Amino acid sequence: MDTSGKEKEAMQLMAEADKKVKSSGSFLGGMFGGSHHKVEDACEMYARAANMFKMAKNWTEAINCINAAIDIYTDMGRFTIAAKHHITIAEVYESELVDIEKAIAHYEQAADYYKGEESNSSANKCLLKVGHYSAQLEQYPKAIEIYEQVATNTMDNPLLKYNAKEYFFKASLCHFIVDELNAKLAIEKYEEMFPAFADSRECKLLKKLLDAHEEQNCEAFTEAVKEFDSISRLDQWLTTMLLRIKKTIQGDAGDLK
Repeated sequence: MDTSGKEKEAMQLMAEADKKVKSSGSFLGGMFGGSHHKVEDACEMYARAANMFKMAKNWTEAINCINAAIDIYTDMGRFTIAAKHHITIAEVYESELVDIEKAIAHYEQAADYYKGEESNSSANKCLLKVGHYSAQLEQYPKAIEIYEQVATNTMDNPLLKYNAKEYFFKASLCHFIVDELNAKLAIEKYEEMFPAFADSRECKLLKKLLDAHEEQNCEAFTEAVKEFDSISRLDQWLTTMLLRIKKTIQGDAGDLK
């Protein structure tokens, strides 16, 4: 595929969009005057240019275009569209540029805009991404706060409450990595807040792991994990967190086998 042609076209679109924004005068003038549609057109051009830059794998220019559109949408008070654009940028940082800190920042911004617009389920989706990556980067207090917040938001919703136990489980694991006693207290608190958590396989696993950790028993720890995994497959994130906890047991070989 000839990406240089796409890039050229994208550059032209970007320049045209810039021109439209400048010719609409001040943003407020643009909002209330006849040039409102010019600004709208500019946003669409930025989006098209961004897609072309993406096809050409020119990620930095793509992000610049999307940011230009975000500035206009936020000035217009259209925060839902701005949030969607922030997610697009977050995904580029996540998958293409692998800059997780920047991905987190854009997911957080998207979550804030969604919350402001009362789009709570969209906000929660972004927050879960923030929690996921914060824990990976060993920013446990931040991850715990997010998982607790999302769990609390979902546990009263009949359609979503099934997921709350997963978020309490993730928050518990983050606590466990930091401090065993903290984890015990957190689990007790979650059981009180959400009785369904107390009966879950996740909660039973946590208690077995706490016992194994207290006894500094690597075999018991691994056995409990294996038993859980045979029924509910552990994903990469959970495996990573469990290995981090297991490493705090003396004489650990560093795997879950």
